[in-house]
Formats: sequence, C-alpha cells, structure tokens
Amino acid sequence: QVQLVESGGGLVQAGGSLRLSCAASGRTFSSYGIGWFRQAPGKEREFVATISWNGGITYYADSVKGRFTISRDNAKNTVYLQMNSLKPEDTAVYSCAVGANAYYNGIYYREANFGSWGQGTQVTVSS
Repeated sequence: QVQLVESGGGLVQAGGSLRLSCAASGRTFSSYGIGWFRQAPGKEREFVATISWNGGITYYADSVKGRFTISRDNAKNTVYLQMNSLKPEDTAVYSCAVGANAYYNGIYYREANFGSWGQGTQVTVSS
C-alpha cells in the first residue's frame, strides 16, 4: 500500500509561484500514475494534473494548462506540482492520489480512478 504526504503549500500573492511535493512511502510508488486534485471551500474536488508511472505522459485541466507543471522523481519517490502565475481562484486544498493500475500506459483523470489519498496541503493566493 502506498501512502502519500503532500507539502509545499502556503500563502502567496497573485502572480507568484509555489511547488508542491507529494512524497510516497512504499516500494511500488514508481509503478503507478499519480494525480493532483484540489478542493476549494464549498466546491467539489476537481482534477488538476496527472502523470503516468514513468513520467512519459502528463495531462492537465484546462484551468491550469500552461501555468502548472507536473513531474516526478521515482528515485526520490516524489511527484511535484510546479505552480506559476497563480490566481486567487487557485486557492484550495491540494491533494495527490495514486492511479488505479500499475504500469498503465495511459492516464487517469477521473477521481474514481484514484486511491490512497494524501491529507492535502493548503494553497492560498491573495489578490
């Protein structure tokens, strides 16, 4: 079972940057795709970005495309989310999760295809 811990959140002004980390325990981390999701107050959790098990495929929500970059370092059991040009509407709790199947040569973006959710990290963007 993979366990995930997010870090790197904080308070930043609009236009600023943050880098989130999703650190995993468990030897099977490198076999699975990882997704980032976010949930703003009063709203449903939404997909942000995902990366395949080997880093070869990435996919982004339209709302963050061109501003966020997802990457992974399997040697460090960590997935990153670099967030640039942040906007107040990016304010949310950001969580990472493990994709459903090992060595899947595609991507998942639906919440139902992810499990082993981390506890989340708060990102607040002030205007």
